[in-house]
Amino acid sequence: MVTIASSTHESDLLGLDFTLSVSSPVSSTHEADILGSGPLESAKRVVSSPYDTDLKGLDFLEPVALPLATSNGPVQQNMDSPDFTEPATATLLPRHLLASKAQHGLEDALHASEESEPEFEYIKPTQQQKAMETKKADKQKFETWRIQHAKNVTDEEIRLRGRTVADESLSIRELMRKDQPNKITSPREYQLELFERAKQQNTIAVLDTGSGKTLIAVLLLRHILDQELEDRAAGKKHRIAFFLVDSVTLVFQQFEFLKANLDQPIQCFCGEMGTDHWAKEIWLKQLKQNMIIICTAEILHQCLNRSFISMDQINLLIFDEAHHAKKNHPYARIIKDHYITVDDQSKRPRVFGMTASPVDVRSDFGRSAKELEVMLHCHIATTADLALLRTSVSRPIENVAEYEQLQYPYSTRLGQEMESRYGHMETLAKIFKSTKLAASELGEWCADQLWLFAMAEKEALKVERKIEKAFTNDRSGKPVEVLDAELNDLREAQTFVKEWIIAEPAIDIPSLSSKVLTLRQYLGLIYERPTDARCIVFVDQRYTARLLGHLFARIGSPHLKSGILIGTRPGDPGDVKVSFRQQMMTLHRFKKGDLNCLFATSVAEEGLDIPDCNLVIRFDLYSTLIQYIQSRGRARHAASKYIHMIENGNRKHIQAVRDVREGEAVMRQFCESLPADRLLQGNDADLDTALIKEKNFRTFIDPVSGAKITYASSLVVLGHFVSYLDDGSSPPNFIVTAEHGQYTCEVVLPENSPVHSAKGRPSAKKAIAKRSAAFEACVLLRQGGHLDEHLVSTHHKHLPAMRNAHLALSMNKSSSYDMEIKPRIWQDSRGSIPDALYMTILELEEPEQLGRPSQPIALLTRTLMPQLPGVLLHLQSNRTSNLLFTSLQDQFCIAKEQLSKLNAFTLRIYKDVFNKTFEVNEAAMSYWFAPVVIDFKNDIDKRVPARLIDWPIVNYVHGNQCWTWSIDRPYDELKNRYMVDKWDGSRRFWSIKVLPDLSPQDPVPEDAAPSRYMNTIIDYTVSLFSKSRQRAVWRQDQPVIFAHRILHRLNWLDEYTEEENKVKNAYVCPEPLHFSALPASVAAMAYLVPSAISRMESYLIALETCDLLNLQIRPDLALEAITKDSDNTHEHRHEQVHLQRGMGKNYERLEFIGDCFLKMATSISIYCRAPHNDEYEYHVRRMTLICNKNLFETAIAKELYKYIRSEGFSRRNWYPQGIKLLEGKGHKKGEEENHKHQLGDKTIADVCEALIGAALLSYSNNGSMDMAVRAVTAFVSHIDHTASHWADYYKIYNKPTYQLAPATAVQSNLALQIEQKMGYRFKYPRLLMSAFVHPSLPSFGGIPCYQRLEFLGDSLLDMACVNFLFYRHPDRDPQWLTEHKMAMVSNKFLAAVSVKLGFHKHLRFSGQVVEFQNRDYAMELQDAERDSNGARDYWTLTKNPPKCLSDIVESYLGAIFVDSEFDYGQIERFFNEHIRWFFEDMSIYDTFANNHPVTHLHNLLTLSYGCSSYRIMASSIPNAAGTDTDHQVAVVMIHGEVIASGKAASSKSAKVKASEKALETLQGLAPFEFRAKFGCVCTEGEVQKARIGECGAAI
Repeated sequence: MVTIASSTHESDLLGLDFTLSVSSPVSSTHEADILGSGPLESAKRVVSSPYDTDLKGLDFLEPVALPLATSNGPVQQNMDSPDFTEPATATLLPRHLLASKAQHGLEDALHASEESEPEFEYIKPTQQQKAMETKKADKQKFETWRIQHAKNVTDEEIRLRGRTVADESLSIRELMRKDQPNKITSPREYQLELFERAKQQNTIAVLDTGSGKTLIAVLLLRHILDQELEDRAAGKKHRIAFFLVDSVTLVFQQFEFLKANLDQPIQCFCGEMGTDHWAKEIWLKQLKQNMIIICTAEILHQCLNRSFISMDQINLLIFDEAHHAKKNHPYARIIKDHYITVDDQSKRPRVFGMTASPVDVRSDFGRSAKELEVMLHCHIATTADLALLRTSVSRPIENVAEYEQLQYPYSTRLGQEMESRYGHMETLAKIFKSTKLAASELGEWCADQLWLFAMAEKEALKVERKIEKAFTNDRSGKPVEVLDAELNDLREAQTFVKEWIIAEPAIDIPSLSSKVLTLRQYLGLIYERPTDARCIVFVDQRYTARLLGHLFARIGSPHLKSGILIGTRPGDPGDVKVSFRQQMMTLHRFKKGDLNCLFATSVAEEGLDIPDCNLVIRFDLYSTLIQYIQSRGRARHAASKYIHMIENGNRKHIQAVRDVREGEAVMRQFCESLPADRLLQGNDADLDTALIKEKNFRTFIDPVSGAKITYASSLVVLGHFVSYLDDGSSPPNFIVTAEHGQYTCEVVLPENSPVHSAKGRPSAKKAIAKRSAAFEACVLLRQGGHLDEHLVSTHHKHLPAMRNAHLALSMNKSSSYDMEIKPRIWQDSRGSIPDALYMTILELEEPEQLGRPSQPIALLTRTLMPQLPGVLLHLQSNRTSNLLFTSLQDQFCIAKEQLSKLNAFTLRIYKDVFNKTFEVNEAAMSYWFAPVVIDFKNDIDKRVPARLIDWPIVNYVHGNQCWTWSIDRPYDELKNRYMVDKWDGSRRFWSIKVLPDLSPQDPVPEDAAPSRYMNTIIDYTVSLFSKSRQRAVWRQDQPVIFAHRILHRLNWLDEYTEEENKVKNAYVCPEPLHFSALPASVAAMAYLVPSAISRMESYLIALETCDLLNLQIRPDLALEAITKDSDNTHEHRHEQVHLQRGMGKNYERLEFIGDCFLKMATSISIYCRAPHNDEYEYHVRRMTLICNKNLFETAIAKELYKYIRSEGFSRRNWYPQGIKLLEGKGHKKGEEENHKHQLGDKTIADVCEALIGAALLSYSNNGSMDMAVRAVTAFVSHIDHTASHWADYYKIYNKPTYQLAPATAVQSNLALQIEQKMGYRFKYPRLLMSAFVHPSLPSFGGIPCYQRLEFLGDSLLDMACVNFLFYRHPDRDPQWLTEHKMAMVSNKFLAAVSVKLGFHKHLRFSGQVVEFQNRDYAMELQDAERDSNGARDYWTLTKNPPKCLSDIVESYLGAIFVDSEFDYGQIERFFNEHIRWFFEDMSIYDTFANNHPVTHLHNLLTLSYGCSSYRIMASSIPNAAGTDTDHQVAVVMIHGEVIASGKAASSKSAKVKASEKALETLQGLAPFEFRAKFGCVCTEGEVQKARIGECGAAI
């Protein structure tokens, strides 16, 4: 039964004469922060910054002063003196040497740096570093350009799409533009009245919903902007207006309205645009370009906090829905933190607030209104003539609809069954409660339907994740069986609900509640017939809206077209997730009339632009006055109605209606009593009183920029900082403890944060304690330089870019992975005392290149070492030799005493040569060293391993710590000795001869290498510090030795540098020196051991990679395949960043050929498995296999990243693990590191392809491709490729019926003609016929067209061409190979081959067009060949041919391959006979490759203009259509200036478009004009180092 009470009903529910609308209460942003759900959490996103640094790994360096030079020579200072001062000139030293510097003086620290053998060596700025700096600057400029470009979706583009594209395909902004309001030109009298008042003073305009408050803001903006233009013309400082809103929705909504009514530059921003991480330069540009900015208040608050903008740069602040200005809302914080701090009131901006009610809570209205006035420094004002307002704004007729009393919440029969079975599950408690409420409020059908919603597959997964999370966080130690049981119960519950039969809803109680039946009767009256009426039904709960929408789709009138409008926040189980775009689409359909009834939550009360409604029903009553006023404001249509639904006899409902009526009356009286000329009741002092709660809150103001950190902003600043840390960083953890009635909080930051924790001050509230800790952390970060002067993190990471396609990977995305630094063979063999060993001899192939005598060294291991390739060592400047590894197959026995001697010999090498003292622990040794007799190759008997060891040397070293010098030693014994400074292990010498003419006190000869002390020879010899050397006494009759100082060069894999070629002569005395027991020839060879061990271990790790994949690959190729020697190895024409020298070949060429084989192998396999599928499906299936994403995921699953070599020789990593280091720098004592390295996703995928290439090349001598096939199977990890041998392809090939059918005479004749022409006899003529059937013939005697065979032949031809180029041009990079392959596989060339072989005559097609095009091209080609005088590139001079001519060459190759039972030799024979001749000289096709826009641009800039400072860069931007697929945008940048851009679906296509536009821009420019236009001063020497950005291969 429906009881309708009119506005004159006896219940005294009188209609109200005046209404003010205010917004619903929402939680403050900062209150959300305190609870851990605000911006601090949301800020944990991957971002890109223009300040990304490429100088990773140098953070261990700090500045240290070096002595200044004067005109009289170096400044002389006593460094032992406490008065010693450090001059200003700076160099770089490892931090761990700073203590040494302080104690011994700078020179001592410098010497200590030599002894400590740091992993990194200081190198003066090079061309590489300059390129890195330029790259950073270019990246920053590109990022700024990209962000601006992403925002500037042109109005024309949106309008065009709005007219031509379906609404469902439009973006949010396009939908709003389509619904944009008309331009308003006639303001009403009360609007002009309030506008005039707002011109004179700060004002809060209080007007009813729909009364045009925003138009008053437009009028005020016009006034302020006109005034601003006058001020700018007078030379005054530029200022800007801010229109602040409380939600993202309103940003776009108000932007469209203002843009339609203002003619000055205007822009809108919200956090979803990434504004949180914009640099100051971007903001300054926006402030300069625009006069009005519309944004969420938090954006302006953060800009003010970071001093990107100051309050005196703002001329107008407009607060939409101004009643939110309280507590820690951004509105309030802008005033508290920045507005009132401007002492000069003339520099404060005008303030204008808009609201339908100045109060949104149940409180004393007058007091709350005055508090709002004080907070915003405004007068509350409304129109003086309320009657005029009432005539301008329609008011609804208010009725009351009563429904019968509801039952108390109860369980339906389904609910009872669920409770009896699964009532013990805590995770279902909320669902039990909701379904009981639903049974009471809505009816049993709705309650059961809610169970269906809650137990749906996706919702059950949410509950499952919740259970797992609770179990993980539980510290009680429950067994995992408890978790399994609970998950099993959940799945049973899901099945039980799914199988429960729910009938269609009955139109009676208890199936539906009296409340729902009342609503149905009322809606039935409205929508009984077709109508234009619009209705909103307001409910409290999201699930209520969903259930009512679901229900009325079944029981509603045919003319009722309902939808739901709820918030975008994630809901509880049973809820539905709604996106912002879905919200906008629902409203758009409501405006168009596709929907006429919305079941809505409070989201429809405020903010959203909803059309005037004829009917508003409060299904669930309001809880505050503002909800009532806002929801009633939606009923603005003429003769509209507003229905209060109340329960019969429910006094709470009656009281609620009475409360809002009385509250509105009080509000009306307050506004009517406001005098027009009253003074503002409140000032800064009053606001200070309101801020007394914050008097103990600290504030940090940056002395450089004026940026401000407050308790309120600290959580946001800290959240932004954490978001810049590496991927995987967890959010800050706040630990609150209570003591003595107060709370103290400690914030713990992620492990990779430079500040690990901070403790706040005691506070009376937990929320304040949390903010205090965040504040202290922010201050520490700023003081440590981890936040810049604008509070932006100085630690940056790369934004992970949007993928070009679903299966693509980003070149730029990288992550940190574990890296193996030692092969497993050492760890697996340690732990026991061996009684037998294997020997591997290390010897120089050309020992004379070392420049001094050397003796081979044996590596003795417990297990047999594989035969490994040699390694090229740079022994002297321009002198190299291979170091050979000879592994002897025979094991030899070793006695315990012999092993002890070998152990002593090995440790002596570490001590004397490398200044490392290890523990004596033979069981923990990975290997041992032994000297090898010099003439071992000449004496065949000594090929027995045990007899190859030079035991006399071993015995001598075992028995003597050193060779002892005495004054009576003959001079000849001092020759050819290895000497070490006793106090400075970095000073080592080879003795050459004694110089009898010199004495210790003689001056140091001029040709001596520089040293610390150069007065006398004895001073030169001794490295003691000043005080110690004064106490030392030396013999004056000792001889002087001419020696060579040994360069402590451990990395012999790299070429000599200029520094290493400096003078090395030395003059020393023997007494202060340590003479090693090691013979000089052994020590000389020992110096090569680090490089030998480093490369040997890399080989072994490469072989372990092969074992992981069950592949047998040559060690040198395996290592090459996993070697990444720079951060941008894939950029073939780019200055290499962080190049690791001496690593040997990197993976790039192997990746090039491996990629090609991968394409061929998967094409063959897919064709074999589905010979009937069409070409399109082939491409899709192949892409699934060969895409980088698939390779990357397989590699991650196999942990391939551990084996990739991304670091060059390391001074510390070559030392053995297992034994404890007692003395010397290197590994931490007793601890082995978990080594990490940074790898890009695409790098990992590239290494997979490189290993395929290595597997192919390992067996190139015998032509076997079995190992490469096995490698493809290992990496694609897919059912579409399971072959392990080449022969497996043919075994799985199921010959299609058309191939096996008997051939007709025509088909046999074709086979005969081809045999006579090509020399191959087809066993299956119908297969050959298929290769010549054009797609224009849908069926040719049951034979399919050539497209399937073309797919196969294309990959086969690709492989043949790549093989040719790869072997013929071994030094060319993949970019060059790709560009020149273009000619070989181009349509133009293959069409020429087709005509030359007469294939075009055999083509079967339908239609005269194909025949005419083929004949015309064939005639032109023949003429070109006749006129070429034998030139092999004559085919390049013709017009573009019909594609079908090139297609049939590829399809023929596919046919001959299949017919020959997959004999790849037939493909190679075809290539050698019909293709190779054209490409014997590839240089003639340089210009052909140049026709590709990217390559053409590269050559034009580098060769024609001599410019090296340019880049081609690409990134993603949101699609204008608002779809999930982003556009890729590319730019061409010359000397930091963007000259052209292009947009496409993929980055490669975008770069092509950008290059084409750049070529148009540069067309006709002479070199001098180019230089003048772009300020190009690049030198000729830089031309060859030109960079083409991340353009990749031009395909």
